[in-house]
Amino acid sequence: MKNFVEELRWRGMIQDIMPGTEEKLMEGPTAAYVGIDPTADSLHIGHLVSVMILKHFQNCGHKPFALVGGATGMIGDPSMKSQERNLLDEETLAHNVSCIKAQLSGFLDFDSDAPNRAELVNNYDWMKGYSFLAFARDIGKHITVNYMMAKDSVKKRLSSESREGMSFTEFTYQLLQGYDFLYLFQHKGCTLQMGGSDQWGNITTGTELIRRVLGKEAYALTCPLIKKADGGKFGKTEKGNIWLDPERTSPYQFYQFWLNVSDEDAAKYIRIFTMLTKEEIEDAVEEHAKAPHLRTLQKLLAKEITVMVHGREEYGKAVEASQMLFGNSTSEALRHLDEKTFLQVFDGVATFEIEKEKLPLNVIDLLAVETRVFPSKGECRKMIQAGGVSINKDKVDDINAVIDSGKLIGGKYILAQKGKKNYFIINVK
Repeated sequence: MKNFVEELRWRGMIQDIMPGTEEKLMEGPTAAYVGIDPTADSLHIGHLVSVMILKHFQNCGHKPFALVGGATGMIGDPSMKSQERNLLDEETLAHNVSCIKAQLSGFLDFDSDAPNRAELVNNYDWMKGYSFLAFARDIGKHITVNYMMAKDSVKKRLSSESREGMSFTEFTYQLLQGYDFLYLFQHKGCTLQMGGSDQWGNITTGTELIRRVLGKEAYALTCPLIKKADGGKFGKTEKGNIWLDPERTSPYQFYQFWLNVSDEDAAKYIRIFTMLTKEEIEDAVEEHAKAPHLRTLQKLLAKEITVMVHGREEYGKAVEASQMLFGNSTSEALRHLDEKTFLQVFDGVATFEIEKEKLPLNVIDLLAVETRVFPSKGECRKMIQAGGVSINKDKVDDINAVIDSGKLIGGKYILAQKGKKNYFIINVK
């Protein structure tokens, strides 16, 4: 057995751990679970720490369970929240659960014959037929209100920080999560629950419920909430969450996110979000320190995690797209970009519009008359003669060159380049 706790420890992935947990895991294969709230039809990188914990758990020979909260998702976890969330209907939750399982399959082995293959469970399956009276009688009597009120997630919401207080619906959340642990302990042999450090109160309610109902021992382990070195919120950009779904966050944007993290964050994230060994990471950190401006650590981090989430082919495309602005990319590479990625790569550059009927056009007329890439024909002519103008990454060396519809990227765009760094998009409508 590989020591799972030690693996998490050197990676900086343990915040709280119940006494006896490490010893229990070293006794032999163990079953554990992580809960995922299915509030969207995609995971985002904020979920990745918990997913990586499950991946390491399986890699160390243990059996991981991913619990999607089809029932608890209808209520909303008050932990770390300032207000009650919108409740989802059954159809939306079922769709979200299906999408999340497909994404988890990229990280965990659900399909092999291995005894420790992963399983996906949905707490709606055991909660949908449980009446309120039966739950209050069977479960509610074991956990006191005093115990529930002492949890940080409850105290914070009842304090002056929140004007709205907490509804009874939310107050019951920790009891429902505690029951999930009891149910999985009894029916799936799960003796350990893992999650983010904000879940410690909910998780220990489960261990306490197991102790009071069954008189047995259960265990808990949490990982730190990830923050950026500058104190900013991890996984958020100006445009919102970084999602695993390529339709929500393209592989190019995903790759760029990791490529642009600070040196300090890269050294932390590469331990948490990759499966590289301790030796490989230490070597990479050492190599990066010799020439930080080359950003070798960020490139390795971005490669590992993009390949893991989107595959090698999409990683290759993301690297190719990333070289568009700063590398010696070609017109062929430019034409490989789909429209969405093309617009993302050149987001923010000046854009002009012309009507398709005006093509073909002399290159100078295109750049200095129909658009304002150049303020005058004379300046455009001089720049072409000096070798400083490119169309779609191909250098223009003839002032009489003609641009026709065959030059359109995706049937609608022309990329003009003036000098090394000045790009312009011509949208041909």
